[in-house]
Amino acid sequence: MHRVNLGEFEELVLLVVAILHDNAYGISVMEEIESQTGRKINISAVHSALDRLETKGFLKSHIGGATKERGGRRKRFFNITMAGKGALDFIHSQRNNLYNQIGPIDFGVNYGPTGYSTA
Repeated sequence: MHRVNLGEFEELVLLVVAILHDNAYGISVMEEIESQTGRKINISAVHSALDRLETKGFLKSHIGGATKERGGRRKRFFNITMAGKGALDFIHSQRNNLYNQIGPIDFGVNYGPTGYSTA
């Protein structure tokens, strides 16, 4: 696969679109990121990331039907593309490969059976 240029926030947005599948639109993506990460984010940042990801070919969008609760306004739904899934797979593999190369690190702290410091 060729080089994948995704920032950390774009990666989060792409992951969440894949998770939400057919229910991924601006607000649902924002709420899911906040729920999953505890990060408070701005809806305009989400829309910008969605647009960038679509321009890169990692997402595609379509306009849904009008709803009464939105005053007749239609939602723009996003789906991950094959290229987007490939980018996520590449990033996941690359990160796991790097993480697996970390050797033992001694911070001079004694850990009990729970894995937490006993000092």
